[in-house]
Amino acid sequence: MKMRPSTLMTTAVALALSTTLTLAEPGEAGHSHKSFATGEPGDPRKPVARTIEVAMKELEDARMLFDPNKVEIKRGEQVRFVLRNQGSVDHEFMLDTVERNAKHKIAMEKNPDMEHDDPNGKRLAPKGSNEIVWRFTKSGTFEFACLIPGHYESGMHGTVVVK
Repeated sequence: MKMRPSTLMTTAVALALSTTLTLAEPGEAGHSHKSFATGEPGDPRKPVARTIEVAMKELEDARMLFDPNKVEIKRGEQVRFVLRNQGSVDHEFMLDTVERNAKHKIAMEKNPDMEHDDPNGKRLAPKGSNEIVWRFTKSGTFEFACLIPGHYESGMHGTVVVK
C-alpha cells in the first residue's frame, strides 16, 4: 500500500500530537496535581498545628518501616511532616489513598528510579531529610507509603486517620 506524502505527514503529525498530549497529561498513577484525596498542600508561611517527625528505617530482619506508622489528625489541621531517611537505601513518602498508592506502586514497578518532589510525596537519599506541609481538609483514613519496589511489601506503609 502506497501513501501519499500529505497523508503520511498528517498521520505523523497526529501521532506526534497524541503522544505529546498523553505524556503531558497529569494524573498518571498518583501524579495528578489538580486535586488530592487527602486534602491540599499546606502553606509553609502559615503556622502548623503540629510537626510530625517521621523516620524511615531498615531493620536487621529485612523489614522496612516508618516510625510512627500511624498518626491521627483533626480535619482542617495543617501539619508539617519532617521526613528523615535513617536507612542505607533510598526511600519515599507518598501521602494518598490506599487505592491511589496502589496504582502508583504499579507505575513504580515499571520505573523504580522515578523521582518524587511532589506536594504529597518526596524521595529521600540515604541519611537525607525533607519536609511536607499538608492541610487535611477531608475526613477519612489515608495512607503514607514507600512505593519503591519491595519496600511496601517489607512493611513500609502507615496510616493517617483524619477526624
